[in-house]
Amino acid sequence: MCTRPTWVEVSRHRLLANYRYLRQLAGNSADLLAVVKADAYGHGLAHCGPLLASAGAEWLGVTSVEEGTHARALCGASPRILVISGLWRGEAGRSLEHNLTPVVWEHFHLDELEAAAAERGLGPQSVPVHLELDTGMARQGVAAPGAGAAVSPTEASELAQLLARFHPRSVLRLEGVMTHFSAAECLDSVTFRQQMARLSSALDLISAAGLSFRWLHAGGSATLLGGQDLAPMLDLAKQNGARLMLRPGLALYGYAPRFAPPGTVADEAATHLHPVLAWKTRVVSTRAIPAGESVSYNATFRAERATRLALLAVGYADGLNRALSNRASFLLRGHRAPVAGRICMDQCVVDVTDIPGVEIGDEVVLLGVHKSQAMDAYEHADLIGTIPWEVLCDIGPRVPRELVD
Repeated sequence: MCTRPTWVEVSRHRLLANYRYLRQLAGNSADLLAVVKADAYGHGLAHCGPLLASAGAEWLGVTSVEEGTHARALCGASPRILVISGLWRGEAGRSLEHNLTPVVWEHFHLDELEAAAAERGLGPQSVPVHLELDTGMARQGVAAPGAGAAVSPTEASELAQLLARFHPRSVLRLEGVMTHFSAAECLDSVTFRQQMARLSSALDLISAAGLSFRWLHAGGSATLLGGQDLAPMLDLAKQNGARLMLRPGLALYGYAPRFAPPGTVADEAATHLHPVLAWKTRVVSTRAIPAGESVSYNATFRAERATRLALLAVGYADGLNRALSNRASFLLRGHRAPVAGRICMDQCVVDVTDIPGVEIGDEVVLLGVHKSQAMDAYEHADLIGTIPWEVLCDIGPRVPRELVD
């Protein structure tokens, strides 16, 4: 049992409400894959996975076979679990054993799955996989040919060689085709249209190879909330006899992506989505210092007046980014208490001179709502020049997650 006074509260009510709202936005036209990789974006897979499964989530998305086996143990025989980052050598057997569905794009992925299936005596078409197409991220996936006259013979050949592996006698079944958009939050962007064109060209080659698939998935929270990019994706799925699948992650945990330019459904969505996670700590000590005295390492904060300080039981080893030193402020007794000096490995100090009555044991909100004030992961991210995904995922494993409400 962890007794150190630093913890995360995960709201059952908010997670389920966010999921229901996203499910409503998708309507009957698209399916959802709830992304729970990276310990459910730092919220705790042990809490979020079973809750989403009980709410009817048919698919969960994880990074690796390790995450997938953990999710399966937590969630039971259903839902389906997609291993988004593919397989590594020696993992195919575990993937089959735990009924995981891998994303594939390398020949060795298919080799390993075929060998593991043969060891188990599995028959033709018994191992469903989702093929990733690289339409412009240059990260993972088999290269999708350029659109129209720009089709590269080399790229077409690479894709054709992989598609040839999905013959009727193979144990492999092409169940889904997917891609990642590199700028889905930029509405009506040139990049999105270019990637869509490459995706369409690749799907034509898949069709010409005599293959069909059940799901086409591309896009996540931004696609679902942005609105205008959804229609062409639904059309493309329909043209290929498939259903569209979207992969919401950030929105599931209560944050609407920021769009450029602003507008569309996302503005309204921000009023429906609520952050699921609250990160809290307590005051563990207080002290007064005179004007001129410094605080924490390297004297980056020096008191300009007689100052009262509060010591908090949280530091960068817990995931509180050190770059927030002398920049952030946390919520305490209905006020904002600015960080004074460098954030340390296990502790940080805040200036409470202007906050009456602060005492040992007071609750401090690092992320979340306190009385009439709120602080979210966007605020932390803006202060240090990063994104809310990183802020949430950085909260360390030694900070216990508690399910509330």
